[in-house]
Amino acid sequence: MGRKRVIGQDRVLDAAQAVVARVGAARLTLEAVAAEAGISKASVIYDYKSKQALIEAVVRRAMSVDDALNDAATVALGDVTSPVVLGRIAAAAEPLPPEGRATALALCAALAQDARLRTVIQDHQTAVIDSILAGSAQPRGALLAYLALEGLKLLESLDFHAFPKDQRDALLCEIAWLVEQRPVHCEPPA
Repeated sequence: MGRKRVIGQDRVLDAAQAVVARVGAARLTLEAVAAEAGISKASVIYDYKSKQALIEAVVRRAMSVDDALNDAATVALGDVTSPVVLGRIAAAAEPLPPEGRATALALCAALAQDARLRTVIQDHQTAVIDSILAGSAQPRGALLAYLALEGLKLLESLDFHAFPKDQRDALLCEIAWLVEQRPVHCEPPA
């Protein structure tokens, strides 16, 4: 009978996230993650056979945590029209803390260099957009609201711009207003 595993994967992923925030995904090493977690490199390799697999696990966990936050905000809204997008707007009430922005920036750099990892995000975004379109009274307005929300979050998470709280709150309110709008259909230029 094999030995019982005592090192939790969350511990390794927490350590990997800390290393990514500190030195970036490109400079992450399995040794650095092991040292951060206080475990052996072999323990890291046991669960994550490569640096890319470890970074992918960090990205997948970040998406899972974000989905849980959005789902909880959606449930808290109760019975509303367009719940998916309104839940995401409500969940965005607080911007990412500075350490979250550092991790997001480093992971975006990793995504730029790894087409397979980008596919994970692309598939997730497709599922979110499909859910928003299917569950909204005004699908085009809801999609525009989602695009505006993600633009705001991207500016913040990449540390390009931070709005003062009062301006940010007003922007979120205006983004929520977009949800129920029926935009005019525009033809692309020839």
